[in-house]
Parts: sequence; structure tokens; C-alpha cells
Amino acid sequence: MATFDEFLNLDLRVGTILTAAPLEGAIKPAYRMEIDFGPEIGVKRSSGQYTVNYDPEAMVGRQIVAVVNFPPRRVAGFMSEVLVLAAPDPQAAHVLLAVERPVPNGGRIS
Repeated sequence: MATFDEFLNLDLRVGTILTAAPLEGAIKPAYRMEIDFGPEIGVKRSSGQYTVNYDPEAMVGRQIVAVVNFPPRRVAGFMSEVLVLAAPDPQAAHVLLAVERPVPNGGRIS
């Protein structure tokens, strides 16, 4: 079981996807994204396997939820700086977690 203090150590923020494109060299089809987390955090990069449920053009402008305080991780030669959160659909493909209505970029999830 995780403690409440452990949960508080995660920095979950809302960001808006600025760009999305196929991630060349990935073993499984994936996208590379640039996401705006507002003036405090700025624009960060991420990758994810969202190709089943989303076209890159449809991702641009979406607000998502991400963990912004994990260490960067290299994926197929691409440095992913944040972990975008998703849930599995009935076929186990990724569905992006999002906020119910527009909020300022960088808003902390609590």
C-alpha cells in the first residue's frame, strides 16, 4: 500500500499537447509529443503508445495529465521528460487521461 505522503511526492500536472508525430525507431508504434505545462514548468517532451486510438493531428490541443517529476527516460533515441497518464480500453490500447473542462496549463492535480 502506498501512503498519502508517497502520493504527495508525485507532481501531477495538466498540460496541452502542442505537437505529436510518429516516434521513429520505436519497437512498438508510438508518438513523440511536446506538451505545454505553463510558465512554471514550460514545454516538455514525452512519448507514448497512443497510435491505436489517436491520430497525431487529433492529439494537438488536447489537455492531458502527466507526472512531471520523474527522471527523463530515453525511448528509441528520444528523451521523454514526463509520463503522460493513460488507461487501457477493452483491447488494452491506451486512452489519454484528461480533465473534464479546460484549465490553465500547469495546474497541479490534487
